[in-house]
Amino acid sequence: MSIKVPVEGKKENRSERERLERRIAQLCRFIGKSPWVFHINSGSCNGCDIEIIAALTPRYDAERFGVKLVGSPRHADILLVTGPVTNQSLERVKLAYEQTPEPKMVIAVGACPTGGGVFYESPFTNAPLDRVIPVDVYVPGCPPRPEAILQGVVLALEKLAKILKGKIPEVSEE
Repeated sequence: MSIKVPVEGKKENRSERERLERRIAQLCRFIGKSPWVFHINSGSCNGCDIEIIAALTPRYDAERFGVKLVGSPRHADILLVTGPVTNQSLERVKLAYEQTPEPKMVIAVGACPTGGGVFYESPFTNAPLDRVIPVDVYVPGCPPRPEAILQGVVLALEKLAKILKGKIPEVSEE
């Protein structure tokens, strides 16, 4: 077991993952609750879905801050939407959005819901997602890395803090 001793006058270099984890924890404390997430796969290839799960597994472990997947949109604060919104999933996406209580945040994860990706202008899809429901945060990438998804959660939490508390807490280096 090794112990890092910070050098006086030198700022400790933190990884992007550590900075995101600290910011999520700070925002959850500020808001006074843990964000619960409902994931909607609207016709994706599952690449983004795997990265969302990776953000919740032990390496990134967003669940320790309460960022938890829930089984119903009625319990969610944040909707994570992946996929190009196929014609078959269109009504389900709208219904999940309507069932999510206010205030709610919508995060479009991946290239498909943000701009259509390879399905752009396909007659069988309704991409981008903002044509169907309002989107608060876009996380581009095919698929985006778990750090990018966590950054999207941070942005959504900052918007949620602004709605609930009227301000966003300053970034603190604890």
